[in-house]
Amino acid sequence: MSKNEVPYKIYLTEDEMPKAWYNLRADMKNKPAPLMNPGTHKPMTAEELGGVFCDELVKQELDDTTPFIEIPEEIRNFYKMYRPSPLVRAYCLEEKLQTPAKIYYKFEGNNTSGSHKLNSAIAQAYYAKKQGLKGVTTETGAGQWGTALSMACAYLGLDCKVYMVKVSYEQKPFRREVMRTYGASVVPSPSETTEVGKKILAEHPGTTGSLGCAISEAVEVAVKNPGYRYVLGSVLNQVLLHQSVIGLEAKTALDKYGIKPDIIIGCAGGGSNLGGLIAPFMGEKLRGEADYRIIAVEPASCPSFTRGTFAYDFCDTGMICPLAKMYTLGSSFIPSANHAGGLRFHGMSTTLSQLYHDGFMEATSVEQTSVFEAAEMFARIEGILPAPESSHAIRVAIDEALKCKETGEEKTIVFGLTGTGYFDLVAYQKYNDGEMSDYIPTDEEIAASVAKLPKID
Repeated sequence: MSKNEVPYKIYLTEDEMPKAWYNLRADMKNKPAPLMNPGTHKPMTAEELGGVFCDELVKQELDDTTPFIEIPEEIRNFYKMYRPSPLVRAYCLEEKLQTPAKIYYKFEGNNTSGSHKLNSAIAQAYYAKKQGLKGVTTETGAGQWGTALSMACAYLGLDCKVYMVKVSYEQKPFRREVMRTYGASVVPSPSETTEVGKKILAEHPGTTGSLGCAISEAVEVAVKNPGYRYVLGSVLNQVLLHQSVIGLEAKTALDKYGIKPDIIIGCAGGGSNLGGLIAPFMGEKLRGEADYRIIAVEPASCPSFTRGTFAYDFCDTGMICPLAKMYTLGSSFIPSANHAGGLRFHGMSTTLSQLYHDGFMEATSVEQTSVFEAAEMFARIEGILPAPESSHAIRVAIDEALKCKETGEEKTIVFGLTGTGYFDLVAYQKYNDGEMSDYIPTDEEIAASVAKLPKID
């Protein structure tokens, strides 16, 4: 296919937008292991989960069989403010790399939250509003999820309480102020405002926090305040379901031009954007209709897939949430203060963990300085300043394109550009000033954390 036949940006019409989310689990022969009650070691019931999550979201969380779940009209109308998002052919990057590879990226940064997170935030807020709740609580790492949820809650008139990982709270004050502008209260985590926060601070004085810490605090506040529920921006099956709009749009756009990708790449922290991007492609792979090479990219400082253990573990540091069977570094593992805040989670989606365990996808880890090297190259060539999280995918996409240059193979690469990095300029400053480090946890550090995994019969 010649350059003239494929535009720089492939846009869909409103009529081509997905009308239903795709539930990847419906096509999985080996279903993700169920969430487990940490007290009884039995699968969590809908009633038990309903004390933490919204009722409709509990149904979605537990649904392993329905392939397509209709997107309510109110949510589709909200999506139309910023969706469909463009699929972009990276012609300039291809030219710079002098690669025969064809590179495409699905760009999710064209909304005020600056990321893909709004796709699930509006859905979760909608179901909370429909249930008659006062508000919701949540955690946020880099701040994209907290920003997206604060926007959704403002739109629907819900209260929003956000616990932001302390290192990101300090590194990204402007992201914090966007959340406050949309009416959310934002607390650095761990904090003295919750019992679990006090406990974590006592055990780890001066800690920079983690997503696991922030989750614990947000869940405690939701459970203790009537009329509130907890919502999560990644990891859970319901979130991957909502994010499937990314992959569904991407596949429709590629199909319009008869393009079949060889390699699909996404950054992986909890798994929301990766799961959303790969969903329809993985569905074809599971059904035996097509094959793709799918690569999850994670930070070397928090390598859940590549160095973690596939086991039941707590999703939160405070050990108050249900147990999930996933690739994990142990809930007590607190990553170094790297600049990809959205990827600093000790575990991984149960759905993606099962797919990885069964060999349907691969994973790799990359160091922080090499990630920012790729981010800076991309910004200079393609004109978009990428988020640090997305830049993990960019790093590997560039590496794969350079392999094609060496072999002469004309592979088609698709990666997810989950958002922009305009609130991450402290990180770019550190890189430009030569002050960025590449801390990688030792085997001993990971082993010490994994040794604390809960004992399951």
